[in-house]
Amino acid sequence: MSFLRRRKGVDSSKSSSFVGSKIEDGDEKKKLFESPGKDGYGSQKWSCWDSCCWFIGFVCSMWWLLLLLYNTMPASIPQYVTEVITGPLTDSPGVKLRKEGLTVNHPVVFVPGIVTGGLELWEGHQCAEGLFRKRLWGGTFGELYKRPLCWAQHMSLDNETGLDPPGIRVRPVSGLVAADYFAAGYFVWAVLIANLAQIGYEEKTMYMAAYDWRLSFQNTEVRDQTLSRMKSNIELMVATNGGKKVVVIPHSMGVLYFLHFMKWVEAPAPMGGGGGSDWCAKHIKAVMNIGGPFLGVPKSVSGLFSVEARDIAVARAFAPGFLDKDVFGLQTFQHLMRITRTWDSTMSMIPKGGDTIWGGLDWSPEGESFNCGAKRLKNNTINNMVQNANINLADNVKSVNYGRIISFGKDVAEAHSSKIKRVDFQQDAVSSVKLPNLTTNCDIWIEYHEIGNHRIKAVADYKVYTAGSILDLLHFVAPKLMARGGAHFSHGIADDLDDPKYQHYKYWSNPLETKLPNAPDMEIYSMYGVGIPTERAYVYKLNSGTDCSIPFQIDTSAEGGSEDSCLKGGVFSADGDETVPVLSAGFMCAKGWRGKTRFNPSGIRTYIREYSHAPPANLLEGRGTQSGAHVDIMGNFALIEDVLRVAAGATGKELGGDHVYSDIFKWAARINLQL
Repeated sequence: MSFLRRRKGVDSSKSSSFVGSKIEDGDEKKKLFESPGKDGYGSQKWSCWDSCCWFIGFVCSMWWLLLLLYNTMPASIPQYVTEVITGPLTDSPGVKLRKEGLTVNHPVVFVPGIVTGGLELWEGHQCAEGLFRKRLWGGTFGELYKRPLCWAQHMSLDNETGLDPPGIRVRPVSGLVAADYFAAGYFVWAVLIANLAQIGYEEKTMYMAAYDWRLSFQNTEVRDQTLSRMKSNIELMVATNGGKKVVVIPHSMGVLYFLHFMKWVEAPAPMGGGGGSDWCAKHIKAVMNIGGPFLGVPKSVSGLFSVEARDIAVARAFAPGFLDKDVFGLQTFQHLMRITRTWDSTMSMIPKGGDTIWGGLDWSPEGESFNCGAKRLKNNTINNMVQNANINLADNVKSVNYGRIISFGKDVAEAHSSKIKRVDFQQDAVSSVKLPNLTTNCDIWIEYHEIGNHRIKAVADYKVYTAGSILDLLHFVAPKLMARGGAHFSHGIADDLDDPKYQHYKYWSNPLETKLPNAPDMEIYSMYGVGIPTERAYVYKLNSGTDCSIPFQIDTSAEGGSEDSCLKGGVFSADGDETVPVLSAGFMCAKGWRGKTRFNPSGIRTYIREYSHAPPANLLEGRGTQSGAHVDIMGNFALIEDVLRVAAGATGKELGGDHVYSDIFKWAARINLQL
């Protein structure tokens, strides 16, 4: 202890001596207690970096504080606040129908659409270490941000086979969680599942028929036996629920997938499931198609042609060249094109039926333009629904050449066909000398790099492409995709459905080249939103970017010139649900399958249920309970109520039959299709 005291004294002495030598007078002593100065230890001006750090810290602190308050307050308070602002909350469809005495009856099968189902990694390359059974698609998309090039490599399929690349296995997530939410907080099937649960449904009476939506439909069976699993699960649900038939609810591309399934399940093995011609009649009560692209969507054409849609084209115009260039090694558009052109399923949504369905150079079934400038009323009361339905009848709508799905130039899109000088892009490109390909040194290979500049110009010189010439165009610019996809999908109209060639699986997802099952007691519904401008045709231009850029892009400078015009940002819009035009979603149930036709020989009853879009009245409504948008309609209370009533045993007649706002029956009548 004495040693410690002595040592402490020495240290104190040294410390005093040190301080004394530094502080020689009062001024220097004062400096010791001043705020440090410009030498780096003193007071500095408030910088932008300080502001950013302070702001982020403030936001995080407030977020955690609000989260703490929300989780500690009584559960009734958030509802009380909402009711004060919006008025009393209406019962959800499940609660409403439970009060009416409806309960679980028919088992329910969900068939998700493209991109909404989760995909997880089962085998990958070294860059994907630690991701076993982690979601590569859906959820947080964390790996997309952490290792984008590795993610792109694992999300791509083999460009020759359309199946797994060597050393990579990505598989669909199973169970209801596969597609209940697309990402955190963004529901797809979750609201419908919750409402079904409110009338007594649970996992044993609900089945999510998840599949790898990147593959061609037949390849989901070849690789994963997904169609066989769906068949077995439906048979099990019928057997364990007293023989009650299932109600199938496909959404988006899932509509085409289930159409393929109904032909597959009846066809003999090995191409089909061997269930026999009466399998659907024995196992399916109703098919309630939501947002079904029965005849394809024009948006798929722009996606395959230039990886664009309306929103992407606007972003591309806002930052010219940014997404095409090698910024931080991204080259976003090139990567997207290379990935999506390995997804054979995208070919299922190319417009079907050619000019007969979609229109030619100078006509289209829709005739007049949809009034895209009209504002939708925010709540669909009885009076408002009548007003919303009549919005399309405004006197100031003009005729639009919707049949011209791609036009190079606004003047070409609007001119009469007799005034358009066209050069056959295939003959001109083949007969001419191919210019040297200057794009072979590009970091990201895409099929455009093998075409050559002269052939690219020849595509633009053809001027106009209708649904009848779109396939030729895509065969020209995307030969690998079309060669693979052509073996799995077809886009024509059958002359004779009894021709043995239509027994091949490539025709099964095209309603114009196949027959519905022999199931006269089954019902088919087409349920979709209306009243939203939906992409129908495009104005294009040649891209003036680098040689490595995608050579074509939507001309966002092409505008209609008036607020009500349906040409905005290089895109012509028609009535639909923002993704699928009414023509594609409604035609088959309005005409092609209505009554006994060659496409519906047993006379399966068909119904059209349209839901007029109304945006949410306020932020507290989230994505709205009256939305007609392609995915948001899955939370539409009227649609959910229709689904629950049919699942509980109601028929289409008991629902009230057709419920239509659009001119689908008028447009269908203009289409000259042999029935």
